[in-house]
Amino acid sequence: MHKHINKPVRFLEGTNVYLRPISLEDSKDYFEKLTNLEMRRLTGTQRSYTQEQINKYLEGKVHETSSLLFLITLRETDEVIGDIAIQDIDSFNRSANIRIAIDNAPHQGKGYGSEAMLLLLDYGFGIVNLHRIELNVFSYNERAKHVYEKLGFKVEGVQRDALYYDHEYYDSIMMSLLEDEYREKYKK
Repeated sequence: MHKHINKPVRFLEGTNVYLRPISLEDSKDYFEKLTNLEMRRLTGTQRSYTQEQINKYLEGKVHETSSLLFLITLRETDEVIGDIAIQDIDSFNRSANIRIAIDNAPHQGKGYGSEAMLLLLDYGFGIVNLHRIELNVFSYNERAKHVYEKLGFKVEGVQRDALYYDHEYYDSIMMSLLEDEYREKYKK
């Protein structure tokens, strides 16, 4: 008898990665990711979380309509390498916030994050009918800022000393991409 293996749902599929909805079964891995020191630094995560808090958070995400949270997964191996979300969806103004985290160094710098961003940007502009997608990046994360600029995001402003982390203050750089800018760059 063959054991039935549940294949992950490939919600948005790219060349090297696909995005799949997060589920309660992912809770333990998600919790472990939040204890990764470098990941906490790059995302400016200051609080600590318990496994129970993460369970509750994910339970809430399942029913929430103002955000879409996905796991970034390698196509070849189904290995989860990070997460990405469109949050604070405002249907009146057709705007939202996007955030991404790639878990560890071996998966960084390979274009996986850019590919995941493009998959979700296409979904945000083409399906969710957003007009504006914004993000924040901290001033010490030059690599991420460079990637966002290559994707077409424009700097809108700087929130000075917005994050206090490891005994220092850092600026938060606000960036955005508008639907016509996205279409001009990617849909010609």
